[in-house]
Amino acid sequence: MVGQGTSPSFDIQHEEPTSTLVAGFAEFGLAGLTAANYVTETLELERTGHIGVEQLPAVTPFENGTPRHHTRLFSKPDLDITVVVGELFVPPYAAEPFGNALLDYTDEHGVEDIVVLSGVPIQHGPDDHRAFYVASEDYQSARLDGDHGITAMPGGFLDGINGELMERAVDSTLKACVLTTPVHQQVPDIDAALRLIGALDSVYDLDIDTGPLEEFAETLAEQYEELAARLESQREEMRPEDRMYM
Repeated sequence: MVGQGTSPSFDIQHEEPTSTLVAGFAEFGLAGLTAANYVTETLELERTGHIGVEQLPAVTPFENGTPRHHTRLFSKPDLDITVVVGELFVPPYAAEPFGNALLDYTDEHGVEDIVVLSGVPIQHGPDDHRAFYVASEDYQSARLDGDHGITAMPGGFLDGINGELMERAVDSTLKACVLTTPVHQQVPDIDAALRLIGALDSVYDLDIDTGPLEEFAETLAEQYEELAARLESQREEMRPEDRMYM
């Protein structure tokens, strides 16, 4: 039986590495995943790779009867950004090997920036409906030295994939950032996804049209509701501690 005593392994296959890697994963509210998926559609990115996994319960999404990889990489020749759309829930015990696989990939292919789009389920008021960042100092100097309308997260802890990536970034040349925002239980949290897209756009000047986002999210609603139910079930079984706060 696969469980916390078994170490999963991840294999990244990608044809066209770029200097910036942007990722959205399956987590509460699915805001980061929705944002990443929308970016690939709006920028007309093509699937150029995927991430496989062993020793971890996997899902195989499908649409119109056709299956696809649960974690896919998208890019295009005239844009120096790769977007990771991760529909596989990575439990806390698998965060380290998954983070290591991503970081080995960034080292091998000369990736300079890695950005994770991530919603966080925390208590908040209306004034907190905005984007925040947690970023390595070199990322802040390179990308956030200006008026981007993104606020530094005052304090807290990062765990899971975000924590693994940021821990490595502290002592390496990789510039890393988590763009985050409070999320609600509805799936997908469109408003939260919109804030994450706006934050990413303000940093990288991608000229993303967010007008069709609600319609796009509706097309994913049924699929993502099922994914959210699976995610919540696994969260309850593993009871990870959410320690990130404002």
